[in-house]
Amino acid sequence: MSIAFEIPSKRILSSAQLTAFQSSATYTTITSYIDVLNASVVGVRLTDTCSESLGINVILRLLDRIEQLAHDTPPVENKASRFGNPAFRSFYDKVQTLAPSLHAEFPGLDQNIIPELTTYFSEAWGNRERIDYGSGMELNFLCWLICLDRLQVVTASDHTALVTRVFWRYIQIMRILQSTYWLEPAGSHGVWGLDDYHFLPFLFGSAQLRGHKFVRPKAIHDPEIVDELSKDYMYFSCIKFINSIKTASLRWHSPMLDDISAVKTWEKVNSGMIKMYHAEVLGKLPVIQHFLFGSILPYEGPPPPSSDESHRGDGHVHEGWGDCCGIPVPSAFAAAQKEREPGKKIEGPGIRPVPFD
Repeated sequence: MSIAFEIPSKRILSSAQLTAFQSSATYTTITSYIDVLNASVVGVRLTDTCSESLGINVILRLLDRIEQLAHDTPPVENKASRFGNPAFRSFYDKVQTLAPSLHAEFPGLDQNIIPELTTYFSEAWGNRERIDYGSGMELNFLCWLICLDRLQVVTASDHTALVTRVFWRYIQIMRILQSTYWLEPAGSHGVWGLDDYHFLPFLFGSAQLRGHKFVRPKAIHDPEIVDELSKDYMYFSCIKFINSIKTASLRWHSPMLDDISAVKTWEKVNSGMIKMYHAEVLGKLPVIQHFLFGSILPYEGPPPPSSDESHRGDGHVHEGWGDCCGIPVPSAFAAAQKEREPGKKIEGPGIRPVPFD
């Protein structure tokens, strides 16, 4: 029997729909998958060996191609602006063009599903029009992984590699994109998460550290420990990334991370991260009104409100001030570059994110 696949689209426009989503099968699929991936990396370092199946290797080759596209699409001269570089749109278009042929390389994949998969995949790299990135795009990448799992491109034995190899590879590429194209943080005051762009590296990163015999959450304030552990743990790598463009103390520019560092154990940090993700990403209308529903992750809630029930903008509802795509926020990379002396560029393949405050 032929399965009716569909191109994912936005369906949620109101708080009532968001409430229905939070008790839906799709919501449970997402949260359960996060729990499974989280459990798979408890006590696991990035440098530890793990099983890498054919599916994992195909995904990693695909991601290598995306990184190469970024290298082949340099930023255009844009000195007059501290906002997103227009060359990102060229990169995005190249990803969209190449994505179908890349997905065709997955062995045994029904070709009819490719448009559904490539929608999540293309939307995982940032918004083409606004040249921004936030936790909603990060969620699209997670949904892509869920789809691949459902389609048996990867299996349960791949879960550790999906985090420590695939997801971490994605984060590394995103650092390149964020620093190359000065992607703006999505929303008028940054991502609904722990830094300007990402949430899940902190969640999975805290899982890696659960049960660690010596390192405590307060260790993020010690630069030498951060530098040493950044090679093995996502959490410390993210802290190092933040520190590389922020000169003040974490207490000033990253108050949430500073508060979390006072928690006594990584077990409590990790469980708190999961609860926070449910509330601050999956529970926020400015994020979830951009969520894409297809055949694998279907929408089964009430219809959207009529056009006169709430104010619309940019093709979706703004309840209140329109936090999802309101006032543009300059990239932290642009701000950091401005502080450097003339002619000197920021070091590294991609500079670092800034926690919201």
